[in-house]
Amino acid sequence: MAISTLTRFSTSATSPLSSALIFRHFSERVIFTVATKKKSQHQVFKTMAFSQDNKTTAPYGSWKSPITADVVSGSSKRLGGTAVDPQGHLFWLESRPSESGRVVLVKEACKAGDEPIDITPPEFAVRTLAQEYGGGAFRISGDTVFFSNYKDQRLYKQATSSKDSCPVPITPNYGGPDISYADGIFDSRFNRYITVMEDRRVSSINSTTTITAVPLGDVNIPEPKVLVSGNDFYAFPRLDPKGERMAWIEWSHPNMPWDQSELWVGYISENGDVYKRVCVAGYDPKIVESPTEPKWSPTGELYFITDRKNGFWNLHKWVESKNEVLPLYPLNAEFARPLWVFGMNSYEFIKSEAGKTLIACTYRHNGKSYLGILDDVQGSFSQLDIPFTDIDNITSWNNYLYVEGASAVQPSSVAKVTLDGHKLNVVDFKIVWSSSSDCLKYESYFSQPELIEFPTEVTGQNAYAYYYPPTNPLYQASQEEKPPLLLKSHGGPTAETRGTLNLSIQYWTSRGWAFVDVNYGGSTGYGREFRERLLGRWGIVDVDDCCSCARFLLENGKADKERLCITGGSAGGYTTLAALAFRDTFRAGASLYGVADLSLLRAETHKFESRYLDKLIGDEKAYFDRSPINFVDKFSCPIILFQGLEDKVVPPDQARKIYKALKEKGLPVALVEYEGEQHGFRKAENIKFTLEQQMVFFARLIGRFDVADPITPIKIDNFD
Repeated sequence: MAISTLTRFSTSATSPLSSALIFRHFSERVIFTVATKKKSQHQVFKTMAFSQDNKTTAPYGSWKSPITADVVSGSSKRLGGTAVDPQGHLFWLESRPSESGRVVLVKEACKAGDEPIDITPPEFAVRTLAQEYGGGAFRISGDTVFFSNYKDQRLYKQATSSKDSCPVPITPNYGGPDISYADGIFDSRFNRYITVMEDRRVSSINSTTTITAVPLGDVNIPEPKVLVSGNDFYAFPRLDPKGERMAWIEWSHPNMPWDQSELWVGYISENGDVYKRVCVAGYDPKIVESPTEPKWSPTGELYFITDRKNGFWNLHKWVESKNEVLPLYPLNAEFARPLWVFGMNSYEFIKSEAGKTLIACTYRHNGKSYLGILDDVQGSFSQLDIPFTDIDNITSWNNYLYVEGASAVQPSSVAKVTLDGHKLNVVDFKIVWSSSSDCLKYESYFSQPELIEFPTEVTGQNAYAYYYPPTNPLYQASQEEKPPLLLKSHGGPTAETRGTLNLSIQYWTSRGWAFVDVNYGGSTGYGREFRERLLGRWGIVDVDDCCSCARFLLENGKADKERLCITGGSAGGYTTLAALAFRDTFRAGASLYGVADLSLLRAETHKFESRYLDKLIGDEKAYFDRSPINFVDKFSCPIILFQGLEDKVVPPDQARKIYKALKEKGLPVALVEYEGEQHGFRKAENIKFTLEQQMVFFARLIGRFDVADPITPIKIDNFD
C-alpha cells in the first residue's frame, strides 16, 4: 500500500512510549509501521580504522555517542522562575517532559540529604496561557502561593507549608480556559491579588487585556475588579511598599513591547481605585524607548530599565518630585531581555551590613552575561565572579542571590551565590537545581562553543554566531573529509541564542556534525540598532546573515559545502523555509512549527503578535514576495516538517500547505504532526522523535554516512 508521509504522532500521558506511537495516513487514517530504511543515493562511507592516538577514524556523522535522544529528551526540564519566602526557602517552577510537560512548583529540601518537595498536586499544573507564551504564573507571598492552573486557567491560592495542602480557586469559573492571568502581586493594603488579565471570551485572536484586582476575603468568588484598562497590552503591575502607588508597563498596536512602550504610575485611593496617573517614560515622541521591569525600592523610589539615548536597556530611576528620569550606570550593554514572557526579574535590591541599599543586577555584552552589584549613589559597579556565562533571572534573600544561568559546560541551572557582608564579593557558589543533574558525566563529549563574528551582505556590518566543532573522545574523521554542518536560526525573531550547554546541540556534535547557532541582524543582546536591522526586512536580513555565516565557515574550512543543512523553530522555521526557497546555500532543511505563509500568519495568529509583522514585513507586496508558499518552484532540496496540532501561534495549516505543495512538486518531503502539542514541544517522546528524525532524514538524503543509532526512519515522500 502506498502510504503518505504526513505522519500523525499521538501520545497518551499515561502510556509508555512503546505503546503510544501511532502513525496514521492523513486521509484514510490507516495505522501503519514505519518504512524500511533506504540508503541514500550518495556513496556511503564505510572506512573504519584506528589512529595512533587510539581514536577510531570514521566518517563524520557516523560516530557513536552516549548522548542519545533519550538523554536529551529526559534532560529537557525547563525553568519557569524562582522565588524565596520570608523564611528563606527557595521555590522554583519546572516543566517535566516525562510528565507530558506538566509544570510543577517545587520547594527546596528542608535539610541536606532530603528530596525537594512538590507543592503542586498531581492533578494541577502551574502554567498560564496569557499572550500564549505565558510566564509570571505564580507568586509567593508569606506562606501562600498564588498560581494559574493550566487546565482551567483559573487563579488558585495554596499554603506552601505542607505538600498536602489543597489549592483553592480565587477567580470565577467561566466554563472554560478563556480567561488567563499573569504577573500578579499580593496587595496587603486591600487584601487582594493584582494581576494582568487576558479575556478571550469574545475573541481568541482579539482578546482584551486589563490590570485587575482579585478580592481574597469574600466567601463567594466575586468578579475581578478592573483597575487599569484601555490599551492593548499590560505587564509588570508593581506596588510600592505602602501600597499607595502602582507602576506598570503598557503598549499598543502596532508596537511590540521592545519597539515602544510606556511606564505609568497610578495613585491608589482609599477605596482601592487608581485615581491619578503619571506617565514616567515613553510619552515623549522625541525619545524612542521601551521601558520594562519597573520596581520600587524599599524606600519607595521607582527604578526601571529602558533603552533611551544609547539604545541599550540600562537601569534608570524616577525622581517623582520633578517627574524626571535619571540614568544610573550608562553602558552599551543590555540589562534586560525582550518581553516575550511575563515575570522577568533582572535585578534585585539588597542591603549591605552597613545598611546601604545596593542593586544586584545582570547585563549582557558581546555574547556574555555578567553579574554585579550597582551602587547608584556612588555610580559604581562591582562585578561578581561566578562560572555562569549566561544569566536570566535573579532572586535575593539576606546574603544570598539565587541566579538562573548556564555556561558552556553547565546546563540551565539555579545557583545559590553567597555574598560577603559588604555584598561585593562571592563567598560561595553552589548549584541547587539543574535541568540535567547528571549530564556532566558526558563532559568529555561536549563541544565548546566558539563565538564568531562574520561579515554580512551589508558592507561594514557584522553579525554573530556560536560555532560548535564535531567533538568525540573516541572518534575522528579522515583529514580529507569536512564535516556536515547544521545551522540553526533562532525563533522570535526578536530573540537571542546563547552559547550555553544544550544537549540537543551536543547530540549532533558528538556524532560528528558541526553546528552553528546564529544571531542574525534583528537579534537582541546587541542594542536597538542591531535589533532594528530586521524592521521591514524579515526574510531578507535573517536569511542573508544565515547564508553569510555558512559561507564564512566554508571559507575557513569548517564544513562540507555539499552537506550544509539548516533548521529552526517558529520564526526560525520561517527563516529556514525562506533560505531554502530564495537562496541556494543549503542542501536540506528542517522546519519546526515554522511559517510558510506570512499573510495567513497575520490573519490567524494571536493578538500579541498580530501586528508584529507590520513592522517586520511592510506592504502587501512584501507579504507575498517573502512567503515561501508562493514560490514552491524555487525549492530544490529535501525538507522535513514538524508541527503541533494545538499551536495557536503558528497554526497547523502553515505546515500542511508547504508539505502539500512540495510533495506535488516532487521534492523529498515529510511532515510529522503531534497531537496535544502547542507552540514548542514539551513531551519527552516528541522531543526525542523530532531529534532522531531530523538526524536520520539528513543522513539519508545528503549525509553519505550511516547513523550509528538504531533509528527507524519515517517514510519520505518522493524518496521512498
